[in-house]
Amino acid sequence: MNEDLKKLTGKNPADFEPAACSVVNNSDTKLFSELVAQEDFLFDFVKQNVAQRLEKACNESNYLNLLNFLKYYSPSYENFIVSTLAKYSNDDLNKRLLDIFENGSLEEKTYCAKYFSVTKMPEAAALLKKFAFSENSYLSANCAAALAAFGDRTLYDNSIEMLNSEDSFTQLDAVRFLVSYGDSSASDAIIKTMMHSSMADNIAGELLYLTDLFSIYKKNATQGLYVLNAVIEGLGEILNLSQVFDFQLYEFLEMIIKEPVNPQTAVILLAAQDKFETLTENDEYLFDETKDTKQEILDIKNLLNTADTAVLYSLADEELKHNSPFVFTALEYTENEPLVRNLLNSSNPALVLKSLEVLKMLDTLTAQDKETALSGISDENLRAVINAI
Repeated sequence: MNEDLKKLTGKNPADFEPAACSVVNNSDTKLFSELVAQEDFLFDFVKQNVAQRLEKACNESNYLNLLNFLKYYSPSYENFIVSTLAKYSNDDLNKRLLDIFENGSLEEKTYCAKYFSVTKMPEAAALLKKFAFSENSYLSANCAAALAAFGDRTLYDNSIEMLNSEDSFTQLDAVRFLVSYGDSSASDAIIKTMMHSSMADNIAGELLYLTDLFSIYKKNATQGLYVLNAVIEGLGEILNLSQVFDFQLYEFLEMIIKEPVNPQTAVILLAAQDKFETLTENDEYLFDETKDTKQEILDIKNLLNTADTAVLYSLADEELKHNSPFVFTALEYTENEPLVRNLLNSSNPALVLKSLEVLKMLDTLTAQDKETALSGISDENLRAVINAI
């Protein structure tokens, strides 16, 4: 970190006040780009302080210098840049930003989308729709939020329809748009899609920024547990461990543990115990995490260990049913051969394959089991997989 950046991010007003003024007055893109490059290495409170210092340095005579910073996107400085530009909004600035929005870089477009969510300039609506499904997550999110601010529900309605797509990535694009749009009434449709998606973990990680586990669980306990199960599966793999704070995972699990246990909660708590044991016993998961995240993961593990594992196992087998949303998870914790064999008649090929694998793991797989499984499978590739088990 160079000396000027140290001054800008430091604690001494005699250093950071002139440094902030210099950055804005001189349109110092070099220093600003270095600041953005430190995004992952500065504490949030430091970035908040810097944003406030830079905003304070802006005035009617220098605010246009901020346009030169638009090439360097940072969510930490987005609000100060956008709010300052919006404060001095005028026709010329709006036209200039509209042109940048159409022809600029992805970083510039992202700031512009945020700007138009504040100024609600009608001429920007077409471009907001054009970039609403950008592969750049910040840009797509800002476009969705802006369209919501406009009250334009065209892409909202389209996204609800997209949830019915057979393509998992199309479903996920729709979920991300709906979450960024911010209308929580989409939650039910998202959960319905999630419960039949191969990307349930990804969807859960998006959904819980639109609603929360407590609200879902209160409305429908089974759905709440299903979302929780998907989060547990995704932690450390596709979901960052720090998201346990965002999802209030400790508090939700604490509530579940205090309630009378039933087969569904038994399965989920077994899966949670298993996951957090793995997270705390393998350094690869926690190595780069903050002290607070490491402690939270450990606290959740200790909380889960207060649940009576014997009771959980005694109830979990009750979810070994064709129509249970937790049947795949329950299969991970069973030794009940008859109940597993009953699943070989399932119309779900994935469930049939999983059941065969469990029987093989229990060293009880028979030729008759394979025949039973094959009787309901016509796909030659799946039949080959079954024969190979």
